[in-house]
Amino acid sequence: MGKAKTERRLADNEAQAVARTLRISPQKLNLVAEMIRGKKVETALAELEFSRKRISDQVRKTLQSAIANAENNHDLDVDSLIVAEAYVGKSIVMKRFRVRGRGRSSRILKPFSHLTIVVREVEEEAA
Repeated sequence: MGKAKTERRLADNEAQAVARTLRISPQKLNLVAEMIRGKKVETALAELEFSRKRISDQVRKTLQSAIANAENNHDLDVDSLIVAEAYVGKSIVMKRFRVRGRGRSSRILKPFSHLTIVVREVEEEAA
């Protein structure tokens, strides 16, 4: 028989892309995700292109992937997409040790993050 097909988590006018195991802390990644939340995709791409944050390039690639998913997999209009959600999750933390003075050592934490971007098609309002 097989198991029943699971329902789609997103609405019919939404598409998403997920970037996993990004080598940056969730707190720093959330600063970049805040920049693009709720904006039109053209504006968000432009802001990420000229952002000075190191991770903005990978966030831009993830946003472009979400746009491509919307266009190719769900037949949504690219010109009327907005960034509906951009949220960050914690991933693994690598633990390293650094030699310090007087025979001691200290722990270095190298956190990783996950990034999920959901784009939504909105109807253009007649002004």
